[in-house]
Amino acid sequence: LRMNPDRIALFSYAHVPRLKPSQRVLEKALPTPETKLQILKMAVEKLTTDDRYIYIGMDHFAKPNDSLAIAQRTGKLDRNFQGYSTHAGADIYAFGVSGISQTENAYWQTEKDLQRFYSALDQGKAPLAKAYLVSEDDRIRRETIKRVMCDLSLNFANICEQFGIDFFRYFAREIEALGPMEQDGLIHFTPFGFEVTPMGRLLIRNVAMQFDGYYRGEPEKRFSKTI
Repeated sequence: LRMNPDRIALFSYAHVPRLKPSQRVLEKALPTPETKLQILKMAVEKLTTDDRYIYIGMDHFAKPNDSLAIAQRTGKLDRNFQGYSTHAGADIYAFGVSGISQTENAYWQTEKDLQRFYSALDQGKAPLAKAYLVSEDDRIRRETIKRVMCDLSLNFANICEQFGIDFFRYFAREIEALGPMEQDGLIHFTPFGFEVTPMGRLLIRNVAMQFDGYYRGEPEKRFSKTI
């Protein structure tokens, strides 16, 4: 607060010992989920006192006159895998070891290993480690999740119109999964879709992930915990 930055990204440490075994030494020192939620709540309250910052969502804060806050108020906020953005549809090109690039149709990552990275360059090859082509289902889910995270609400009709789907049929399982969240006061359904409540904003990841087709099965083995 003394530094008075225009934007703040405040997010939790990602504990993924399956991917990074050395993290296991920290397990006894990690706070409980309840404590972490209290820390987040305290941070939100302090940062938003007297409208010093707007809680954009997903751990991001911005001053009321910042372009991120303005974009959210006008329904033009965008999000890519790097975070919130005011440049909707912009391609992202990453250079360097482990860099991830994103276009409308694909994602790709360069080699994580420095030796393999330079070896590919010496051979005149692109140092790619992996790539993924986006399916139509990916597009639908990506836009749905993006709107939840950016607008803190979801208009079912807009998704139907954009992709030519029957939202209630396409996302029948997801709508059913949102029922307990409404009972817990995290969202409330409206004639147009649903809105995220102030309490639900603290758990916006949990709301959005209901539409993530890759989070089913054994997510605890692949992703860090949301709290």
